[in-house]
Amino acid sequence: MKKVFLLTAIAGIFAFSNVKAQKDPAMNGPKLGIGAEFAFPMGNFGDIYNMGYGGSLLYQHPVAPNLNLTANAGYLSFKAKDIFGGGTSGVIPVKVGARYFVAENFYLNGEIGAAFSTEDGGGTKFAYSPGAGVEFPVADKSSIDLGVRYEGWSKGDGFVTPSFIGVRAAFNFGL
Repeated sequence: MKKVFLLTAIAGIFAFSNVKAQKDPAMNGPKLGIGAEFAFPMGNFGDIYNMGYGGSLLYQHPVAPNLNLTANAGYLSFKAKDIFGGGTSGVIPVKVGARYFVAENFYLNGEIGAAFSTEDGGGTKFAYSPGAGVEFPVADKSSIDLGVRYEGWSKGDGFVTPSFIGVRAAFNFGL
């Protein structure tokens, strides 16, 4: 799993360092977003954990009209249901991907990467997340970003396959 993460990180670094954005009026340049994350567990993951919450940073780099490459890192905390002891479990997801604007402010996105557990023996899981969202401009180079995604992690603990519906509310500003 560490090899998958390493390859993903190297690919992301290569893409961001070697790809130059085209000078197109529809492209606003690189952006950095700071967001609040909410996770609603599904399936057998939802049988054990209540809603998760956390935060994230998302970098966007335009590479073509309407297409941005993304790099995303954050932290999510899930609280176990009382019947399972009520403790919390933390995860640091690190992902790269792409965001394609299908309309002026509406986008579809997909990301892959790794989810690192903060618990002893928690391990690393492969993470994937397709989603959609909208960016509302609020100033010349800033916007409010609201997105929803399905996120799944491989290598479940025993019978649990971690997956959830994620909601992200963020503020993006141009760099």
